[in-house]
Amino acid sequence: MTPEELQNAPKYAVLPLRDIIVFPHMVAPLFVGREKSINALNKAMAENKHILLVSQKNSAQDDPAGSDLYSVGTLATILQLLRLPDGTVKVLVQGTERCKIDGFVSEEPYLEAIAYPLEADEDGEEIDALARALTEQFERYVSLNKRLPPEVWAAVSQIQDASELADVVASHLTIKVKDKQAFLEMASLKERLESLYSAIETELNVLQVEKKIRKRVKHQMEKTQREYYLNEQIKAIQKELGDVEEGSEILEYQKKIKKSGLPAEAREKAQNELRKLRMMGPMSAEAGVIRNYLDWILSVPWKKTHQSDIDLQAAEDILNEDHYGLEKVKERIIEYLAVLKKSRSNKAPILCLVGPPGVGKTSLGQSIARATKRHFVRASLGGMRDEAEIRGHRRTYIGSMPGKIIQGMKKSKTLNTLFLLDEIDKLGADWRGDPSSALLEVLDPEQNAAFNDHYLEVDYDLSPVMFVTTANTLKMPRPLLDRMEIIQLSGYTEDEKLQIAIRHLLPKVMKNTSLESKEFSVSDGAILELIRRYTREAGVRNLERELDRLARKAVKELLMDKKKKVSITEKNLEKYAGVPKYTFGVAEQEDLVGVVTGLAWTEVGGEILSVETVTMPGHGKINLTGQLGDVMKESVGAAFAYIRSHHMEFGITTAQIEKNDIHVHVPEGATPKDGPSAGITMCTSIVSALTNIPVRKDVAMTGEITLRGRVLPIGGLKEKLLAALRAGIKTVLIPFDNQKDLSEIPDNVKKELKIVPVREVKEVLTYALADKLTPITVDIVPSESKNESLVSVN
Repeated sequence: MTPEELQNAPKYAVLPLRDIIVFPHMVAPLFVGREKSINALNKAMAENKHILLVSQKNSAQDDPAGSDLYSVGTLATILQLLRLPDGTVKVLVQGTERCKIDGFVSEEPYLEAIAYPLEADEDGEEIDALARALTEQFERYVSLNKRLPPEVWAAVSQIQDASELADVVASHLTIKVKDKQAFLEMASLKERLESLYSAIETELNVLQVEKKIRKRVKHQMEKTQREYYLNEQIKAIQKELGDVEEGSEILEYQKKIKKSGLPAEAREKAQNELRKLRMMGPMSAEAGVIRNYLDWILSVPWKKTHQSDIDLQAAEDILNEDHYGLEKVKERIIEYLAVLKKSRSNKAPILCLVGPPGVGKTSLGQSIARATKRHFVRASLGGMRDEAEIRGHRRTYIGSMPGKIIQGMKKSKTLNTLFLLDEIDKLGADWRGDPSSALLEVLDPEQNAAFNDHYLEVDYDLSPVMFVTTANTLKMPRPLLDRMEIIQLSGYTEDEKLQIAIRHLLPKVMKNTSLESKEFSVSDGAILELIRRYTREAGVRNLERELDRLARKAVKELLMDKKKKVSITEKNLEKYAGVPKYTFGVAEQEDLVGVVTGLAWTEVGGEILSVETVTMPGHGKINLTGQLGDVMKESVGAAFAYIRSHHMEFGITTAQIEKNDIHVHVPEGATPKDGPSAGITMCTSIVSALTNIPVRKDVAMTGEITLRGRVLPIGGLKEKLLAALRAGIKTVLIPFDNQKDLSEIPDNVKKELKIVPVREVKEVLTYALADKLTPITVDIVPSESKNESLVSVN
């Protein structure tokens, strides 16, 4: 375009619009706040009050350029302009004609474009027919569209010009801005009328569907209200006649109450609640609470039991099949079944299986259920702190429900079920109550025949239920402990672990990894190496994990390396299992002075415990490290007092005691330790350090010490002996009074260990020290005078 043509071309200030299309013949109020738009309005007001209204392609853009606007807009006249206090401008505009933008002259300080009229006049009979059809179609559209007032149709019916009719109709359609812009860009009047007619036809179909939906919803609401009032009238009539309609909710509850076998108290309670429900509206909140209560009280078993003949031999076979070892537990279960078969008694015992993790306490509960032919229900009590979890919540609370006991009974559906309460020693207590106290009633055979749940509010007979609990320790309230029969489960020996791995763990692992015996095998020697050098535990959980690791690596080799079979033996075990985690053998590699191997009991089984003692010049003080508890510190004090009172018998001079400080350390320093059973271990370590006589590396010991040098009995003997066996210890010194406990120790353990019962510390020192002690007959005690010394004769 030449400068002269540019000078003569019609130029207009441009006002960008968001989410609105202004058609010719349309009057629209606009709120303008952008600086460029206000500048454009000022320019238009200063000249001829004509401004070009063009919509943005993206309404979210705050500062649109010329390329961000549509190419067709509406030339409008500013009818009124009002500046508001907040800086925005309210302007009233009226569209005059369509214009096509030929180019933008400038974009600052406002958009200015060259634009030419787009519309060409068209006339003829076809246009008149289309205009008349569009008018009739729009009338139906206004009658169905509730968002348009009737005045719109009154205004449209007065329009004679077809072009004006098309623009006014397009402005009132509830369609997208993009579709309205398409109508604005249509130069042909005929095409515009036809497109509008088609668009209104589509909208009419949508409006017809909406009208049908509204009518259907309204009819349904009227029907529901009508049914509600009729039901209320029927209930009132039934109440007067004392009759209940066949198939009604009330009648169903009545039938269930008759069939449920509820005891007298529970039946009366259910009937009272049913009478309340009959007098209530079905939609009331209280009716829902009563229905929920009736459902619970009717779903709990009250008399239904699982009847079956008890086969003692079959029960013993099941226990032996599921678990290797655990003879004491199996014997107790068979005894219970024998008494039950003989007496036909329905009262079940309360058993508590106590032992370290991984020895099969929970799975043993499932096996007992199989052997006794009872349904099995398990509830985990670990971390429970709310008493209502046991006794339930009262119905005054929103969302209340029975406790774990009643929930378990509902799940079992029979009264003589086996209920496993797992991790009973992990119960907590806080401001919400003490669950362990709530269990006192549940686990007392004399009281649980009338267990009262806060939700049911009636007595429930739990005496036929066989409760089995599990725990890692006996650290629980004494009254709770007193109500249960404690059965201790010790850790497994090497032979037992080997048999468990062969019979149970390896087949389970192969099944989980889809391996067959022709594809994968692990030798007995390899399993024994896993037990000795890759795991150090009382149970078999880590052993199962190690076997699982071997199986996974075997599956990878079978698939990736195309091997036909993977055989794992002692020789190639390290390739699959990695570097051994533990050393198997004596705790120490050589006889050392002041270093003694003790035996300790923990919640996860037995462990070896090294005690180290060193002496240094000082003033006869004793220093203790290794996070020792008060009881263990007192054991060191008692041992040291005994040594001081008998020092000459051990070959220790008074000067050695008074002129040296003694430091006793028990690794690992970060682990807290306590208990009296390390007394003789401490004593041996101190004597060794003071006499400079090494301690035998293959000897371990356990026992409490007195000031007279007596060795008192200790607990957890089996776990401690198994720990010694795992560590490769050859000789174990135990208190003489613990000989009675050796009957419970497996024969293979007693065969592989030399177990020496001792009564006094002198016997301990005889077995533990590498050399004999030389008693002192005369002890020279330094005097305070430089030239004198006292001679002590023993």
